[in-house]
Amino acid sequence: MIRDHGPTSRRIDLERAEALRLLGSVTLGRIVFTLQALPTVRPVNHVLDGGDIVIRTHEGAALTSRAQRAAGAGVVVAYEADAIDPVTHLGWSVVVTGYARLVTDPGELARIRGLLHPWAPQQGMDQAVRIRPDLVTGVLLTDSGGTAGIAG
Repeated sequence: MIRDHGPTSRRIDLERAEALRLLGSVTLGRIVFTLQALPTVRPVNHVLDGGDIVIRTHEGAALTSRAQRAAGAGVVVAYEADAIDPVTHLGWSVVVTGYARLVTDPGELARIRGLLHPWAPQQGMDQAVRIRPDLVTGVLLTDSGGTAGIAG
């Protein structure tokens, strides 16, 4: 039998407001959507804008195409961001599930372009997608004393 005598850790569920605050403290996350009926994950940068998550994308991107074709509330997506120390495994993780819509208003799109610059420069990053959070969950991974080890 293998025993780990390292420090014990705790998992604490976060309230919605704290989870969104932590999400806003980082700029990189992962968007999850379906492509050909299979889950697809893409790393993207984001900004919180009026309680929504906004990402930049380009005309030919799979998510852009899905969001353009989505009727009504938009296309269902998940968004995840975290800050977890690779050595201690302490930190936090937030997952948002909601509806993504392509930003089509020229004024809003111009404003978003000023707020959020693509993290990986690519030609044609002229589109933006707004994710309206519906379900927000988050966990804080702390040591037994309650310290997360990463400021957020």
